[in-house]
Amino acid sequence: MTGEDRSLQERYYQGTILRVHPGSRTGWLRTDKGRELPFAASTLTLLGTDQGFPALHAGLRVGFDLGRTSRGLCVTTIRVYEA
Repeated sequence: MTGEDRSLQERYYQGTILRVHPGSRTGWLRTDKGRELPFAASTLTLLGTDQGFPALHAGLRVGFDLGRTSRGLCVTTIRVYEA
């Protein structure tokens, strides 16, 4: 990992995609601390990919940021890192 890659990862919390529901365009992410958080394409900013929501799949390591809704915490930004 280059210094630039490490710097990019340090800007975001780190986690792994648990589940993706393509039909409803929603999913769940597990943080490195074990917490499971929801995300929805309608409120999600997706960075690092031109594929859009279909780029997300179970097991994918990502960076993320959080926001708060009336239902609690949710993922608002997902950063997909290059393979």
